[in-house]
Amino acid sequence: MTEAELQRLTRLLEEIRDNQRQQLAQQAAALALQREQFALVQRQSERAERLQDRAEQIQLGSTRLVAGARRTMLVILPIVVVLILYVSWLLLRWTLR
Repeated sequence: MTEAELQRLTRLLEEIRDNQRQQLAQQAAALALQREQFALVQRQSERAERLQDRAEQIQLGSTRLVAGARRTMLVILPIVVVLILYVSWLLLRWTLR
């Protein structure tokens, strides 16, 4: 092998080495970006889970409130009907006098 061929071979190997270093640097940057994206997705997932838990708590509170209102109406409505009937009876007696 001649000196010129050895120099060309050395340059070629150096280019390969430099390209490999560049490729490794690009892969490291891509991996860092993927890690950042994964961390972001993980934080968003945790936030969504907390929001879902909060929504479930609010819905449970609404359910309890509606159930309490229904029970209250079962008590109040008959009383109101009785009072309306009583006032109507009183008015009828008063007008017939």
